[in-house]
Amino acid sequence: MLIPLLFSFALIIRGVWSQRTSPLGPVIDLGYISFAGNTTSPTGVPNGPVTFFGAIPYAQPPLGDLRFRAPQALKEVGKSSSVVDARSWGPPCIQRPAVVGIGSEDCLTLNIWKPSTVKQGERLPVMVYIHGGGFYYGTPQGFPMYDWVAQQRIVAVSITYRLGLLGFLGGRQVKEDGDLNAGLLDQRAALNWIQRHISKFGGDPDNVTIVGESAGGASVTMQMFAYGGSRPAPFRRVITQSIGFGPTVNEEQVEQAFNDTLKITGCSGSADALKCLRKSSSGAIVSAINTVPNAARAFAPIIDGPTGFLPDLPSQLIASGKFAPVDFMGGHCSNDGRTFAGGKPEQFNTDSDVRRLVFSRWPGVSNATIDKALELYPSPTLSGSPFVTQYDRAATMAGDIIFTCMDLHIAEHLSQARTKDVYLYRWNAPDTVLYNANPYLGAMHTSDIYFLFSGTNTFGNAGNTFTAFNETEKTLSSEAIAYWTSFGASGNPSTYKRSASPVWPAYVTNSTSASKRLFIDKGSDTTTSTSVQDISQQQIERCKFWMSKEVAAQTRI
Repeated sequence: MLIPLLFSFALIIRGVWSQRTSPLGPVIDLGYISFAGNTTSPTGVPNGPVTFFGAIPYAQPPLGDLRFRAPQALKEVGKSSSVVDARSWGPPCIQRPAVVGIGSEDCLTLNIWKPSTVKQGERLPVMVYIHGGGFYYGTPQGFPMYDWVAQQRIVAVSITYRLGLLGFLGGRQVKEDGDLNAGLLDQRAALNWIQRHISKFGGDPDNVTIVGESAGGASVTMQMFAYGGSRPAPFRRVITQSIGFGPTVNEEQVEQAFNDTLKITGCSGSADALKCLRKSSSGAIVSAINTVPNAARAFAPIIDGPTGFLPDLPSQLIASGKFAPVDFMGGHCSNDGRTFAGGKPEQFNTDSDVRRLVFSRWPGVSNATIDKALELYPSPTLSGSPFVTQYDRAATMAGDIIFTCMDLHIAEHLSQARTKDVYLYRWNAPDTVLYNANPYLGAMHTSDIYFLFSGTNTFGNAGNTFTAFNETEKTLSSEAIAYWTSFGASGNPSTYKRSASPVWPAYVTNSTSASKRLFIDKGSDTTTSTSVQDISQQQIERCKFWMSKEVAAQTRI
């Protein structure tokens, strides 16, 4: 017995079994690698200091032959001999418009915030944020989650995923010698890494909530519908904010974008087009990102077949019950549609203006469907119309087509399944910075993330700014974060709400009373104007129209 005992003692002396430390900051040892984080020690916050770990790789760098392929697993074996500095962010993925030297292909990393006192095995709820940006720009750096952790005892994570051409190049040849929807597969790989390792940071892998806004909200739904719900989901709950995507490109458009990419990169005449693309320089890829016609929509999630990640249009997967059974919280900004109406108020004067401008985004919608839509949204010139102006009419329609009606569509089908809790909201407080620039936009698209993420405004090429809150904004920010993190922690947004905030009722379908949602709005320095409101039957009927199989096939959402 002497030799084994001496060997064990030697291991302890060498630090293999001891707690690894670093002068850089607190260390988390995952076995195959160790990370040193950065701790902040503010005053007056409920949960004390917060420790941040950034730029943590969750997959191999998608470079060389791994370009246009699914993320490949890290070699998570052996014992680390050193500590990696994880006190800052990793590089953003290459954006659009692209610039050589800004962003990186080697960008598959995630970031983690945790209460500094939390130890391995405490199993706190985990909330994962997936940033938006149309699937072609954005970075986690614009969405710091410090306030979420400071306000509620959770572990927070944000992830970086491939964007645009590098994340969503499609086509027959990619399917044969690569992987479609690589950006969505990146997100899934990050979620699987979280399942394996978040317990070391004090998180509970069995209590994970994924959150996202706009393209991030669409990403959340697509993770929910992944593989038609045939595989277990690595999360328990979802929060969608202003779900934004579509129209989903069809096969012909996908092939055209692939061929355009070959031409711009000089790979058209190659015997092995993908091999050529994988050897193309960063400059050639940047040129293609910036030059392919309609690249902002051409390189986004696509339908990739019955056995693929996204086997059908999301609206159809919902209607068919092909989704993971999860707790759901979703909503939209009151004036999401104003951002996507297709013009400014003075451009909308007639039915023809509404038809031309709104549906320029939805070229697959038939004239008959447009005629029906104009009936459902009566002209302000008609008696009894709920719309004051043609712009108000157009913006409401543009918002309903996807933002308003997608979360209502999901809520309706999840509620009918009666397996999980469902909550809806409408956000009515505008982003102060954007509102001051264009007051006519009201509570426009992205208004909610301004309050949830420290006054953020994000821009292309990973740029972002933060504006200090006044007291009224602080009050609403605190209320919203409490609702969001309460849902993540318990499945109910009211469990850990602020004492002055109203109780958020669950969405109920087929009931004798009207379905409810929370109406979130600013108030005074000490309280908000948030209240509970009914969802009108008129709204429900309009959404049934947009989400019907025939119409959704035309909008391709």
